[in-house]
Formats: sequence, structure tokens, C-alpha cells
Amino acid sequence: MKHSLFFCFLMLISFGYAQDIPSSFSLQEAIDYALENNRQAKNAARDIDAARKQKWETTATGLPQLDANISYQNNLKQQISLVPAEFFGGNPGEFQEVIFGVQHNVNATATLNQLLFDGSYLVGLQSAKVFLEISQNAKEKTDLEIRKNVINAYGNVLLSEESVKILENNVAVLEKNLSETTKIYENGLEEQESVEQLQITLSNLRSNLNNANRLKGIAYQLFNITLGIEYNAATALTENLEDLALKNITLESLNDEEDVTSTIDYRIAANDKKSKELLLKLEKSKALPQLSAFLNGGYLGFGNEFTFFDRDQEWAGFSTLGLNLSVPLFSSGQRSAATQRAKINLEKSQEELTETEQRLNLQIETAKSNYRFAVEDYDNKKQNLALAERIENKNQIKFFEGIASSFELRQAQTQLYTAQQEFLQTMLDVINSKAELETITNKIPTN
Repeated sequence: MKHSLFFCFLMLISFGYAQDIPSSFSLQEAIDYALENNRQAKNAARDIDAARKQKWETTATGLPQLDANISYQNNLKQQISLVPAEFFGGNPGEFQEVIFGVQHNVNATATLNQLLFDGSYLVGLQSAKVFLEISQNAKEKTDLEIRKNVINAYGNVLLSEESVKILENNVAVLEKNLSETTKIYENGLEEQESVEQLQITLSNLRSNLNNANRLKGIAYQLFNITLGIEYNAATALTENLEDLALKNITLESLNDEEDVTSTIDYRIAANDKKSKELLLKLEKSKALPQLSAFLNGGYLGFGNEFTFFDRDQEWAGFSTLGLNLSVPLFSSGQRSAATQRAKINLEKSQEELTETEQRLNLQIETAKSNYRFAVEDYDNKKQNLALAERIENKNQIKFFEGIASSFELRQAQTQLYTAQQEFLQTMLDVINSKAELETITNKIPTN
């Protein structure tokens, strides 16, 4: 009975955990889930937490530091010293063996240190703040990339689903055509070549269908990995490819003026320049003096016997207050060389920031052009598909009426199949090119 109850308890726990992972996703639900559960997103959040800890770690170095130390020494064989014997009433020229000190001694000390001035510490405080900003920008960049990857993975799954549906329908239609043509051939009203042409086309379609089914499974696995769930988990998508493509056709955004300085890539480059400025300040600060204060106190205990836990043990107290001043005077040009090197790195980061600005302007224009072309190509391929369907339908009618040859029918069918796949691809291109533009410009639509 106990085993049964325990098994039921485990089942309930497992069911509860399983309920935390949705089984179906809209695109926005998939994005929201990935931003919380994608492994890269979680590690980027951990990097921010680590940066906060490092910021406090740097700050704490300038706050009071208290250390305690206790040492015990047992002189197993005490050292003998020689002193003139006449000190003890002996004869001049003779020496007496004496032992200085006792066999046991204990030293307990507490020291309080306080940094009063250190130029590198002040720069370190600024650097810790910049490092936190770098981690936060990296998290934002990671989230943008994850969002784009989810959109791409979501679109690939929808594309594979639609491809399978179309191929299954094409196979069914072609199987029917082949069956009818075979019967006509058996009645002596059609050539064998017509049957063989259809068999070739059907064989190719079945091969493409098998490949499309395999690709669909891989697309789902990639989608699951992008979301941060088990790659073989059973998931379903609630949107379809064409509706999603139509939702992403918003050409008005192409007329917007873009502020490159607000993009995450520019801010990351600006952070790098700021960090180089701080490294230059750090090298310059190493020429400044360092001042710190300390206060220590403690007790010393001595004895020829180990009596330090006895109440009558005598302890000698001591205390010291002091300052430490360190003034760099001469480094044989080492500090000057380090400062010049930091200055060179700062100049390089300024050039990289300028290049980043220009590159981003180019990337934005390229992304806009690609998006505009994807939308135009979508309209073009949609019209081509309608034409290819009419052509294939006419050739099929002509073929069964004996007007068109099997070769002409196969050409029309191949043209239709190509148009179908091209139309599916243009829908995915619209979705992905819009996501690319939004990622570069940091313009994420609100829902």
C-alpha cells in the first residue's frame, strides 16, 4: 500500500512539472517562453547577476576590512645562546649557556584596515558600473537574437507543415492521374510513355514528400531547442504561414528615420569605447599615491607549560594605530608605456565606434531593401502560383482529351510544384526579413 501511494505521489509531481510546459504556441507565446527558458537567455541573466556581484566586490575593497589571526608556537627544542659568565658571577673569559624565551607562546591579533585614497579604486568603481551596463546590453542583444531565432524556427516549422500538405495533395492527385492513364493505356488509347512520364513524376514527388516529413521533424526539434525545452517534446503551433506573413506586411515602417545610436550594437560599441577610456584613466591613476590606515590590537601569552586555557594565564596586550603611504617615484618608463598603450587602444575603439555607426546604417538600409523585396516577391510568386495552377489544370484537361502530350503535362506539373515551393518560401522570407529589420533597429512591435 505504501509503495502504491508513493508511486501515485511521484506521478502527481511529474504531472505537475509537465503542466508547466505548454504543448501549443502562438508566435508571441513562443517568443515569451523562449525569453524566459532559452538557455542562452538564462545565462545572459546570470551574467547580469554576476556583474552586480562584481560591482559590490569592487566597492567593498574600499570599505573597512577586518582580519583576525591567532598563532601558537611550541619550541620543541629551544635555542641556546652564550653570554659572558661574569654576568652571573663567573670567571672572565668564560661563557654561560642560557635560553631566552619560553617553550609555549600564543599571539592573537585583530587588524582593521581602511583605504583612504587610491586612484585606481575610484576608476574601479566606474569600471564596475560600466561592466554592469555591458552585461545588461549583452542580455538585450541576446534577447533580440533569441526573438529572431524563434521567429525563424517558428516559420520553418510552418513551412515544413505546408510543404508536407501540398506534397501529399500533389501525390494524391498524381496517383489518380496515373491510375486513370494506366486504364486508358490498357485499353490501347494511350502510349506507354505517358504512363512512364507520370510514374517518374510520382516517384520524385514521393521522394520529396519523404524528405519533407524528415525535415518537418528536424524543424520541430530545432524549434524546441530554441525555446529551451526537450528537443523531442511534442509541440504544436497555433498559427499558419500565410496569416503570419500577411501580419508582417507593414511597409509604412520603411519610411521611418532610424537613429543608429539607439541600436543595441551601437550601444555595445559605445560601451567598449567607455571601457577603454577607463583603462586609460586607470593607467594614469597608477602615478598617484596610495594612502591607507590601519588599527590593530592583540594579546600575547607565554609559558613553559601549555596553560593558555587556565584562568590565571597572563596575557600581554598591545595595540597600534598607523598610516601607510605609498608614493610611486620612478618606474623606468613602465607606467608611461602602459599609459600610451591604453591611449592607443582608446583611439582604436573610437575608430571602431565610427565604423560600427556606418556599418549599422548600411545594415539597416540592406534590411529594408531585403524586406521590401520579400514583400514584392510574395505578391509576384502568389500571382505566378495562380498562373501555374491554371496552366497545369488546362494541360491536364488537354492531356486526357488527347490534345497535349505527357511531356507537356509533366512540364506543367513541374512548373506548378516549383511555384508552390517558391510561394511558400516567399512567405517565410517576408517573416524572416521583417524579423531581421526589427532586430537591427531594435523596433519590436508591442502586442
